[in-house]
Amino acid sequence: MKICMAGACGRMGRRILEMTAAAPDAEAVSAFDSPANAGIRIDFGAESRQPQTLTVTDNLESALADADAVIDFTHASVCVAHARTAASLGKAVVIGTTGLTPVQQEELAAIAEAVPVVYAPNMSVAVNLLFKLTSETAKRLGLEYNCEIMEIHHNLKKDSPSGTAVRLAENAAAELGLDYEKDVIHGREGMIGERPQREIGMHALRGGDVVGEHTVFFIGPGDRIELSHKSNTRDHYARGALTAVRYALKSPAGLYDMQDVLGLR
Repeated sequence: MKICMAGACGRMGRRILEMTAAAPDAEAVSAFDSPANAGIRIDFGAESRQPQTLTVTDNLESALADADAVIDFTHASVCVAHARTAASLGKAVVIGTTGLTPVQQEELAAIAEAVPVVYAPNMSVAVNLLFKLTSETAKRLGLEYNCEIMEIHHNLKKDSPSGTAVRLAENAAAELGLDYEKDVIHGREGMIGERPQREIGMHALRGGDVVGEHTVFFIGPGDRIELSHKSNTRDHYARGALTAVRYALKSPAGLYDMQDVLGLR
């Protein structure tokens, strides 16, 4: 499978290129990024003894010319437009960019009527198991247990809470009969009174070079469950993105996420 990497100069973009070089069934054919990065030469593949170089372009149409699919880890403000361009050329789309608004997600669903689109806030196999476990735990315990979510990321992360934390809260809320927009509280301060039963607490920490940590607490009368995932590297996200491309290339047009890719529904 021939891949165009959008957001090639970012942390995730570079790791995906490295993992692509190591994959026997994948080839990175182009690197796309913002105009400020056009012309940069990216070296990758040394870890797998498959050294390669790509020159970054800011022209997505030309970057997609020889590609089967685009993997997009850019920015919420531009990734939907990238998906629209890819769809116009009949290319599959995998998006790991977070922070999309409900309107942008609706636009993405419309684009997916033409080509397969995998959109997920987190491409890690283990994190997607955490999504599943969070839903199952919330379903079993109900509102008797208070649900709180804490996430930690590096100090350069732009969105808060993380897309992964949002999805965890959405999954818990769906099983608890709650609504994310109305019932999720982002931090607490002052004399707020007793904690309502119909509430999910969300807490975002930022510092250093933490790749990503997420913990879902179910705190009950006398005991609690903690479901945690901690990332040491970005490699498992990169491998998940390649797994998503494999799924997209054998699937009909439609909007999918990693729960579909991994058969967890």
